[in-house]
Amino acid sequence: MDYISIKNNQTLPISSIPELEYASFLELNASSLLKSSGSHCVNYFGFPDAGTIRLICCMASDEQNSVYISSSVVDAKQPLPSFTKHSIAFEKFEREIHENYGITYTDHPWLKPVRFSFNRADKNSTVANYPFFKIESEELHEVGVGPIHAGIIEPGHFRFICNGEQILHLEIQLGYQHRGIEQLFLEKTKLLQRITLAENIAGDSVAGHTVAFVNLWESLCDYQPGRDLQLARTLALELERVAIHTGDLSALCTDVAYQLGSAVYGRLRTPVINYFQSWCGNRLAKGLIRAGKNNYPFTKAVADELIKVFDAFEKDFEDITEELFSLPSALSRFEKTGVITTEQATTLGTVGMAARMSGIIRDIRSSHAHDLYVGLNHQPVIKHHGDVYSRAQIRKQEIRQSIGYIRQLLQNIPQGINNPGQLSSPQPNAFTISLVEGWRGEICHCAITGEHGELIHYKIKDPSFHNWLALALAVRNNEISDFPVCNKSFDLSYCGHDL
Repeated sequence: MDYISIKNNQTLPISSIPELEYASFLELNASSLLKSSGSHCVNYFGFPDAGTIRLICCMASDEQNSVYISSSVVDAKQPLPSFTKHSIAFEKFEREIHENYGITYTDHPWLKPVRFSFNRADKNSTVANYPFFKIESEELHEVGVGPIHAGIIEPGHFRFICNGEQILHLEIQLGYQHRGIEQLFLEKTKLLQRITLAENIAGDSVAGHTVAFVNLWESLCDYQPGRDLQLARTLALELERVAIHTGDLSALCTDVAYQLGSAVYGRLRTPVINYFQSWCGNRLAKGLIRAGKNNYPFTKAVADELIKVFDAFEKDFEDITEELFSLPSALSRFEKTGVITTEQATTLGTVGMAARMSGIIRDIRSSHAHDLYVGLNHQPVIKHHGDVYSRAQIRKQEIRQSIGYIRQLLQNIPQGINNPGQLSSPQPNAFTISLVEGWRGEICHCAITGEHGELIHYKIKDPSFHNWLALALAVRNNEISDFPVCNKSFDLSYCGHDL
């Protein structure tokens, strides 16, 4: 077999991953597996191995609820044919491998830096000399936005090429706040330090990334969490989804100058994040999710408070949602704006809302279920027009869906702590993968341990890593004045990309 099949949150010996010649490795992943129905790349990365670079590719089969893992060992000094030549979905993965290890590709169409990491292979490659795409024409002009913005968003540079007000091309340059988080996972050896790192990968996805880390770590330690831990994690993920989706609807209203919607959705977000504050002492859920334990058990009293929050939330949410989605001035800005077709979304390998808005059924909660999602029988919300309106509709319907899931989960709250003991040491010479559907989409964490169980490589993939190129394509042929609402309708992460 050219690959080994594993399930989400499963650990296996690193030696059991088949090692292929690079030509066979490319053919398997960029052609054979990718063409299978419901398949996409969830992670592709390299790490140093005895003077060479070992490449590991993780291809998910959503229909088989499995992940297919394969590897290849290459010489960093030898140019390689690219996966990207066969599928643009691999372009950013290969650009990162190039940036980290200096591997070049003979036929990669866009071999530019991704993050400008502190340990990049080419120190002469800097943010300041980024090679932007150019079009020479007296009729066209460039518009640069950022990296410093007038609002509260993080640093990133957007370079537009426009014909009058019409966007012909957008190039998005990130990497301004690379923090070296993956390397810190190796340097920080205490579990609490690593959980704190996971909580700070992306500030709006604390639950998503932390659940991915603790599920991975418990798998490495052969630990099965009890229902109380699984309940807290599932609730935290769905509460985070409700809070961020509600805040994003507020932001969408702001960008089309609908001030009532902006104010009401903004107010509705507040009690949801304040609930995290009353549950665990932090509005972003930091401190709540821990491997092998729960410092803030979800009790009947805590549940009663949450029910009150949603009893008050739902009526006002439905009232303002009815207003927004029947308001001609708002709908005229949402509909047919920032379109990504199904073909484009499939080609780019988009995840989360950026996939589901274009008819792609891609949701870890149903395809690779974990924690209490196993019993929820989750049905992804799917739209087909790929525009701002589709992305707004998904948020609206997922908020309702998440509240329904939370109410369902609250009907069976475990009594007391029922966790099965202490965490053991991580397994040596092992590989583990953890997939979580954050509110933005598919989060993937991978870990590799050495002969003493120590971490020798940790790889994080935020869903934004897949989706930034989709935003760049979505704004083509739109007015530049529509960029803010397009950007917010995707709401991608700068820090989650930059790590």
